[in-house]
Amino acid sequence: MPPEFVQRAVARPKCRYYEDFEPGREFVHHWGRTINEGDNSLFTTLTMYFNPLCFNAEFAKAHGHAGVVVNPFLVFTTVFGLSVQDLSESGGAFLGVEGLEFGVPVYPGDTLEARSTVVDRRPSSTHAGMGIATWHTRGFNQRGEKVVDFKRTNMIARREHQS
Repeated sequence: MPPEFVQRAVARPKCRYYEDFEPGREFVHHWGRTINEGDNSLFTTLTMYFNPLCFNAEFAKAHGHAGVVVNPFLVFTTVFGLSVQDLSESGGAFLGVEGLEFGVPVYPGDTLEARSTVVDRRPSSTHAGMGIATWHTRGFNQRGEKVVDFKRTNMIARREHQS
């Protein structure tokens, strides 16, 4: 492994609690993910998303695109997945997504990155030792253009109830 790679390595916490999600706090999710044609083809087939923009290059070109467009739900789930380590890896029920909006199209070869901001948090009124957090997550391509935008809410363990 090259020494410069080791020097750039940063230890990242793997388990955050309710108390760590102060409203306004921003997370820049560190991995990023390049989407390739195989990812798009497999995801589109497995989800039976039969929009020809996502699997027919000639159709996509005839409608103003350079080639096939990446399935927007692959874009959403990839950006969602990029946020998990920072936001919800410690577990807790997924409570939903609101305001899902897609931005510019994503094409095979584009690299997606994600950022999230804590929007709100509150103690759970029905589950002792848990809180509820809402984050606003935005996904961008390698040119900094927004590709997806959504808010999601999860139940999160409270630190003082962990043993």
